[in-house]
Amino acid sequence: MSYHIVTLPGDGIGPEIMSGTVKVLKHLSNRFQFSYTLKSYDIGGIAIDKHNDPLPERTLNACHSADAILLGAVGGPQWTDASIRPEQGLLQLRKELNLFANIRPTTVTHETSHLSPIKEERVKNTNFVIVRELTSGLYFGEPKYFNDDKALDSLTYTKEEITRIAHVAFQLAQTRNRKLTSVDKENVLASSKLWRSVINEVGQSYPDVELEHLLVDACAMHLVTHPSRFDVILTENMFGDILSDEASVIPGSLGLSPSASFGSNGPKLYEPIHGSAPDIANQNIANPFGMLLSLAMCLRESFNETAAASHLETSIFKLIKEKKTTRDLGGKYTTDEVINHLLEYI
Repeated sequence: MSYHIVTLPGDGIGPEIMSGTVKVLKHLSNRFQFSYTLKSYDIGGIAIDKHNDPLPERTLNACHSADAILLGAVGGPQWTDASIRPEQGLLQLRKELNLFANIRPTTVTHETSHLSPIKEERVKNTNFVIVRELTSGLYFGEPKYFNDDKALDSLTYTKEEITRIAHVAFQLAQTRNRKLTSVDKENVLASSKLWRSVINEVGQSYPDVELEHLLVDACAMHLVTHPSRFDVILTENMFGDILSDEASVIPGSLGLSPSASFGSNGPKLYEPIHGSAPDIANQNIANPFGMLLSLAMCLRESFNETAAASHLETSIFKLIKEKKTTRDLGGKYTTDEVINHLLEYI
């Protein structure tokens, strides 16, 4: 069987980390005997510059027909004040593919615990997953407007939208340690009152999963003081965006965190959670591990190539242990040199 993969390098460091990831994919396919086809398309700022559209129809059509999608990053300062923003392409892609569930794991291994800005004894044994609702809430709510005197964003959720993401989180918890933490701001937000009510209702179908509720500010505190207490964290779009970025530095670098986004059917999208990092673009110093770990998620979740995925993850943590990393992880190597070391292990 041959897997059809679409790559969306995007902007900033996206093309650099995608280039190395494609090389790694080729070596893994040779070692573990699987085949694939791969084609690259524009998204984000580069798509605006070339096609005047952050998500060209050609790109969207290709994504619809893919078995899996690998995304680098979008955005940059040159488009900050533009009438069309690169991020609009990513939001539209999520909406068009109905990628309502975003899975962001945070794991602190023995090899990475010393890198954490938090004391090692606090981060030891941290292994949780944030399940973020991705296509509703404040980022997509209408009406929305802005002028010199007033601005409005709308935070809206329906029972159906909350129910479907709740089932994803409860089912994931059943495969792990059977504990689910639902995060909201129920004490002040109407949308959170509905959120908590629906989560409690869905939870009745999963009596084997321990359910707790936390306000978002309390969750943010516990992520720093006691991250190992969590198993699966479920939350809405904006809270998930913020909390997952907070969680991403627990292992020591934003560049270590992968993610997967999916809907009820169709292709899954895999991307590192870091941004396009335009300040270090084209300098060959970007950390490729978030993109590579996203590839590992892709191999495991979309293609069931578990041996290849595990070998890739083990090789990455071996590099970290041996300090064959980019500077953000305390190493002295370029992006290309890190990829070359990884290819040797593979």
